[in-house]
Amino acid sequence: MKVLETQRLLLRRFIPEDAPFILELLNDPGFIENIVDRGVRTIPDAEAYLVNGPLASYEKNGFGLYALVLKATAEPIGMCGLIRRDTLEDVDIGYALLARHCGQGYATEAARATLGYGLGNLGLKRVVAVTDPDNTSSSHVLEKIGMRFEKVIPWDSGKEEVKLYST
Repeated sequence: MKVLETQRLLLRRFIPEDAPFILELLNDPGFIENIVDRGVRTIPDAEAYLVNGPLASYEKNGFGLYALVLKATAEPIGMCGLIRRDTLEDVDIGYALLARHCGQGYATEAARATLGYGLGNLGLKRVVAVTDPDNTSSSHVLEKIGMRFEKVIPWDSGKEEVKLYST
């Protein structure tokens, strides 16, 4: 189900058949280094990640992480979306791309559209984002879409601290 469309990208809800792609994305070295190692090593692990993560979020919150797909080829290249975390007061924008698709402006394009969707369509008053302090590429994306660095906060998913950005 299509949620958003940009010039080059389609953001759609994940489906269980996306498990092979999720397995690849969550084991991409950049994902593990900059986000977290989710321990997803098999197709059943990837299916469980989808069911307990994005699919559960769609049901509970009406939004979640979406498959990021190239319109020209229908190839999935990453994910981008909105996450409601117990550890943050506000909804968080998150994104990840396979390494071979980084550096082409896709993260900025997807994040900009997702932020607009959250603030406009969903009526969120504030959206935040967190990034590894050493992930300068992600910081640049957040700044390009109009978010500003707020502070460094403690984090609980394998990283001691993260940078918090907000709208």
